[in-house]
Amino acid sequence: MPTPSRRQPVPGTTIFDSEQARKGYALNKMCYSFNDAANRRAFLENEDAYCTKYGLNAQQREAIRNRNVLQLIEAGGNAYYLAKFAGIFGLDMQDIGAQQTGMTKEQFKAKLMAARD
Repeated sequence: MPTPSRRQPVPGTTIFDSEQARKGYALNKMCYSFNDAANRRAFLENEDAYCTKYGLNAQQREAIRNRNVLQLIEAGGNAYYLAKFAGIFGLDMQDIGAQQTGMTKEQFKAKLMAARD
């Protein structure tokens, strides 16, 4: 029987724990910077230079290039900070949820609506 202090992994899910937080520090710090419109513009003007400024590693840069939320989470990204990144491209949390579950946004929204009934 698992002890209460240890969470059991959810198959196929990356748990955002202290290890992931350390791994994703640079990525999440960069995404947090997107609260400022000037930083969003700077990223769009020269994405590679902006990633270099924050010290993103190869895995994080690849995930950024791919615009892939699951890769970003695997690279240490936190969904709340990733929402700042996604917002640059007009995406919202439902777009992120859809990508995480492999559904279309419409399917994901329908699933959310069905769950609340």
